[in-house]
Amino acid sequence: MCEPSPPLGAGGLWAEAKKGVSDVYKSVVQLILTIGKARTFDKVLPPPFLGAFDAEKITFLPYNAIQEIFYQNDFNWNVAPSNHETKEFKQVYDKVKTTIENETLLFFYEKDDQELREFIKTNFVVGNAATSKIRIDKNNFITIYTKWLAAVKPTIIFNWEVAKKNGIIDADFYLADLLSSENQSLKDTLYVLLKKDYYEFEKTLNEMGIFDLKRTSFNDKQKAHTQFWNKYERPPKEQYWDYIVERRDLLVPQDVRERKGSFFTPQIWVELSQEYLAKVLGEDWQDEYYIWDCAAGTGNLLTGLTNKYNIWASTLDRQDVDVMKDRIQNGANLLESQVFQFDFLNDDFAKLPKGLQEIINNAEKRKKLVVYINPPYAEATDGIGQGGKKTDVSKETKMYVKYGEVLKKAKNELFAQFLARIYKEIQGATIANFSTLKLLQSSNFVYFRQFFLAKLERMFVVPANTFDNVVGQFPIGFMIWHTQQQVKFEQIAADIYVEKKKLVGKKNIVALNEKEYVNHWIKQFANNENNFIGFLAYLGNDFQHNGEIRMCSIKPTSHISTLALNRHNLLPACVYFVVRHCIKHTWQNNQDQFLYPSDTWLADDEFHNDSLTYTLFHGKNLISANLGTNHWLPFTEQEVQPQGKFESSVLTNFMLGKLKIEETATMFQPVGNLKREKIVFSAETQAVFEAGKKLWIYYHQTVKKLPIAANKEVINASLYDIKAYFQGRNAAGKMNNKSADEKYNELLADLRESLEVLAKKIEPKIYEHGFLKR
Repeated sequence: MCEPSPPLGAGGLWAEAKKGVSDVYKSVVQLILTIGKARTFDKVLPPPFLGAFDAEKITFLPYNAIQEIFYQNDFNWNVAPSNHETKEFKQVYDKVKTTIENETLLFFYEKDDQELREFIKTNFVVGNAATSKIRIDKNNFITIYTKWLAAVKPTIIFNWEVAKKNGIIDADFYLADLLSSENQSLKDTLYVLLKKDYYEFEKTLNEMGIFDLKRTSFNDKQKAHTQFWNKYERPPKEQYWDYIVERRDLLVPQDVRERKGSFFTPQIWVELSQEYLAKVLGEDWQDEYYIWDCAAGTGNLLTGLTNKYNIWASTLDRQDVDVMKDRIQNGANLLESQVFQFDFLNDDFAKLPKGLQEIINNAEKRKKLVVYINPPYAEATDGIGQGGKKTDVSKETKMYVKYGEVLKKAKNELFAQFLARIYKEIQGATIANFSTLKLLQSSNFVYFRQFFLAKLERMFVVPANTFDNVVGQFPIGFMIWHTQQQVKFEQIAADIYVEKKKLVGKKNIVALNEKEYVNHWIKQFANNENNFIGFLAYLGNDFQHNGEIRMCSIKPTSHISTLALNRHNLLPACVYFVVRHCIKHTWQNNQDQFLYPSDTWLADDEFHNDSLTYTLFHGKNLISANLGTNHWLPFTEQEVQPQGKFESSVLTNFMLGKLKIEETATMFQPVGNLKREKIVFSAETQAVFEAGKKLWIYYHQTVKKLPIAANKEVINASLYDIKAYFQGRNAAGKMNNKSADEKYNELLADLRESLEVLAKKIEPKIYEHGFLKR
């Protein structure tokens, strides 16, 4: 035991220390026996806390919670505190066990680091005798929720997977805990309520008109629950209650969030969308039009609307309906009778409120209906990020079956199913929706665009990462469609906004037909010759898939398209590679499509040479001598001095004009002159070769004295092999980002810098030859 000196007094700590990992309850009992034996409390003013700690954790117990034990009669305090087998030890253990479990504040150094620091900072102040717990507010309630998931959720007796299908999620139990005092939930409108030592949920009216309640409790007699909440001050200040309940979407699991569309639309974009609606429909649009948000969530998209008598809000989630109705009690401008649970992708319109049915069933009234939504973005091919695959939520709906034949691949997207039903079954309405730009640009939406004939009146785009729970660099658009005008979408100039609602320009968005995409172009260069020198792996037609574009030695086994490379299609493959990689991916161009080019590229020798050079030295060229003969060596032995002869000189002979290739029966015949004459490189490409040469020379100088120097894989090393040698790999086999060799890092940086200069030179050619449109 570590006894404090008297000056520490009430601001100190009496604690028991143990090596390794120990039983903290026994440590606290040992500490109590030590204090009782020494009558320390008679000599020094006791501190606010007792403690016990080991290599893993530390626990704090308020002194006043156990002080009465020191005044027991007929107790032998002379036993050895370290002997856990004495009847006195067991007697104290039994007596204080419940107190310890209920009052102990337990912190693990690693996972509770921030809370422990805050606890010490707040409580261990000279003169501060009161226990201060960590306060919860709108900034930290999500962080505390993640800790609650690990500490408390496993102790609640519940079938979470079954419950999730019925709309009950762990966040509802967390909110019941959070918004409580003395383990009693304070808001009766919550879907789950904490009632001291159990939870109540799913209140239903039985045949006798009496409410039935389901309940559940804990598998550890509420021990973990108590210990967890001992660290935090409950409830938060009342000023945060409504915000926390309204932002329940932040606590929704990722798969449920995507299925239900719980991507909380930031208020800044809600306001902007309503400004655009006023520009298109007129200043009095809220009085002249009916509004239905059929994917309302907790209703934030409707914030700011003024005429509650014209607004309907529906959502898949019953809990979200309860949240909206609770918001109405706190001033939200909605009518309870027009807020309802409705599964838009499965339920029949006969389930809608009578007033809304009258609008939908009346052709003239439909013309005055605005379906205003931010629908869910989940698709059948989305993964869960943990090596598994998410349930194909988009395939579980009636709309998937009903419209699947006309939508083709687009049927996999939930938001496409929403739009298809609105367009077909509420014909004449105005659609005002947030979504990705796939429906306007993607090759998977070609048939959707043939089906969805409506005039896109106006739109803006914003960065997706300004939306809560959305990660990634891509645009989300807000679009206003007139379904009365059956027009196939072809092109629009969308306004571009960034943070703080700043307008930064226009984005030209163009729709394409099925055979106008770049992947349709590259497929024509496939041939049956067997003398392959590698493979081009490619996927998708847009910028977001550029990370998948690579050169490799063997054919990938993943679900990706490939082009086997030989003398007839090497240059077209390099052109494709450079087109996909030389312009950086940004949130604005994420879904821009690469196009089937004009024929002007065929005669542009310099463009071909630049493309070949860029491909040879780019980081996505994964050709490796460890996987077969390396035909991609850009230098001769005389230039880089390896410890043996190269296995292949195909590429250098080609560049020197020594490689004789028959022009007949090749798909590259229109530019046959390139196969015979020595390639003349521009200043920018020469700079890349020079930087690359220095890297190759340094590599061969470095390995020269090593036993591996004469290995054929070392002699014929590719750029990828050189990087792997210097940078090494982590335990998972992934190449490290940097090397400990600073000279190598410097040479690689020079190579990358020269590539960036070359990319800037190539970029205008990509537009000139029609691979992209501005």
